[in-house]
Amino acid sequence: MAATQLTASPVTVSARSLASLEGLRASSVKFSSLKPGTLRQNQFRRFVVRAASVVAPKYTTIKPLGDRLLVKIKEAEEKSLGGILLPSTAQTKPQGGEVVAVGEGRTIGKNKIDITVPTGAQIIYSKYAGTEVEFNDVKHLILKEDDIVGILETDDIKDLKPLNDRVFIKVAEAEEKTAGGLLLTETTKEKPSIGTVIAVGPGSLDEEGSVTPLPISTGSTVLYSKYAGNDFKGKDGSNYIALRASDVMAILS
Repeated sequence: MAATQLTASPVTVSARSLASLEGLRASSVKFSSLKPGTLRQNQFRRFVVRAASVVAPKYTTIKPLGDRLLVKIKEAEEKSLGGILLPSTAQTKPQGGEVVAVGEGRTIGKNKIDITVPTGAQIIYSKYAGTEVEFNDVKHLILKEDDIVGILETDDIKDLKPLNDRVFIKVAEAEEKTAGGLLLTETTKEKPSIGTVIAVGPGSLDEEGSVTPLPISTGSTVLYSKYAGNDFKGKDGSNYIALRASDVMAILS
């Protein structure tokens, strides 16, 4: 890998650039030609990470193209479920918002596929999906329809209606004891990968754009890939996960 040289000139790193660095080991990037005294404290202040692209006020509308949507991001929760005020560093990054504009759809095979999510819908999307933009001093997200996990018409995640090939599962309780009867602490409990399906999407699209129903039904107990999907906490304290049907490995009975 070519060596990366730090200079005194300002450096701006976008969120997209940072995402591309994920998975690099500490030894993968080398800093050569860094002489003592070449970087001063005031120069470190110029190293900026931009969380969102800012749209200038002269632009009055944003029209997403293809199968993309424009979503107004929901504000982060400022309080915990118990009513405790959370500092900004402890607030969970929102994964929901309101659809404010949609593209014209896409073409698969000979079929024109319209976007099925209407404007005004309240949605839940994948955690790292889309491109964040700031428009009229409000944070928005431009993402593809396939990045939408489901539609949520209430304020409780248990009512999520998954879209496309996604499955919504209530996670089984973690084992409280080992096989030998020893009590497990919260830190030693193994993350469950078994749960009960409570909702399924309409299905995936084939090469001609036709919907293929999922081979999984509500009420089934399933085994799924441990590190797949998006995790959620319900108001009742239960854990839920939304993942693609391809991440479900088996049906248990």
